[in-house]
Amino acid sequence: MSEPTGKFIVVEGGEGVGKSTNIDYIKVLLEESGKKVVVTREPGGTALGEKIRELLLDKDGAAINADTELLLMFAARAQHIAEVIMPALERGQWVLCDRFTDASYAYQGGGRGLPLDRIASLEDWVQGALCPDSVIILDAPTAIGAQRVTKRGDKDRFEQEANAFFERVRNTYLQRAESDPSRYHVIDASQPLEQVQSSIKTVLTKILSV
Repeated sequence: MSEPTGKFIVVEGGEGVGKSTNIDYIKVLLEESGKKVVVTREPGGTALGEKIRELLLDKDGAAINADTELLLMFAARAQHIAEVIMPALERGQWVLCDRFTDASYAYQGGGRGLPLDRIASLEDWVQGALCPDSVIILDAPTAIGAQRVTKRGDKDRFEQEANAFFERVRNTYLQRAESDPSRYHVIDASQPLEQVQSSIKTVLTKILSV
């Protein structure tokens, strides 16, 4: 496997923080700077990954054990890395991903209470040395996220979780950001969109200068 020449940027955050809207904005900024960008998501990003995503988000499906949920996430991730992420990086493209392994720590670790060392073992097995170059965490109080999700309409399996679940998710994201401030960038997503995107632009300017 050749050494990647592209950069890997991940956008993380809980429900209702505006990831989709701001990923579109980030893509435009990167392309304006001359980068070739591949936008993808987790779980998903491949034909197999999208089928796994359907299983994981189906609110009317069978109950999913927390360990099963974690393993399905990493099964989709393994395919995603092999089929989309690594080939794009090796071509010199920038990969912009809606969630990655930090989401497993936040949702299955923080939210579900699974041991973090179990997640770390899967991370090491599936990813090897692959690690996002930068992680942008869109952060907002869980009450604000919940209001935004409710306005969108029908909720998926994760969006139906209790507020305490999302508090744990949010806290885990923030703890991970504190552990490596050079790689994580926390943005206050409770602000008006114009201010959020101004903050994102400032962060991207720093990322592009490295």
